[in-house]
Amino acid sequence: MRLPINLPNLLTTFRIVLIPVLVLVFYAPFEWRYLGAASVFGLASVTDWLDGYLARRLGQMTPFGAFLDPVADKLAVAVALVLLVELHASAMLAIPAAVIVGREIVVSALREWMAHYSDRRSVAVSLVAKIKTGFQMAAIIILLLNGNQMDSLLSTLGYIALYLAAILTLWSMYDYLRIAWPDLSAGLVHQGDDEH
Repeated sequence: MRLPINLPNLLTTFRIVLIPVLVLVFYAPFEWRYLGAASVFGLASVTDWLDGYLARRLGQMTPFGAFLDPVADKLAVAVALVLLVELHASAMLAIPAAVIVGREIVVSALREWMAHYSDRRSVAVSLVAKIKTGFQMAAIIILLLNGNQMDSLLSTLGYIALYLAAILTLWSMYDYLRIAWPDLSAGLVHQGDDEH
């Protein structure tokens, strides 16, 4: 099996490789570990934008890239949030983190369902989802950089950005569900009819 190798796909793969690097740096026995972890995640965030831009600009959009890019994004965000929840050990951070990770699971399942059972085979990424991603990346970078300091201005800004991301996450999930609902509800009615 030959993988489609091009620059955007290499950048996406590099983003996945950065995930264990993020974990190792985060737990490294050095004073600069939080700065290092924020830098690694920041680099991953830049490649997220860059691989999509290059794929469109160079005409190198492939099915493999379309699959791998969101997987890399979700893995990086989920791992970073797990690290932060463990570090802060706070419901204040665990709640928006759970909302964000939960939304990713719901939307991924919904997209898979739509690909198989819906006439709406795909849904374009909305502006709300793009803004959500911006707040989400900024929040994670800020909170990683801030480390375990809970009472600083930087920590407050990180929490505000994360809660805004969580709110926009729910909004964008609602948009996806609203688009898919005609097919989802039709399926529910049909199943109910079969049961009688």
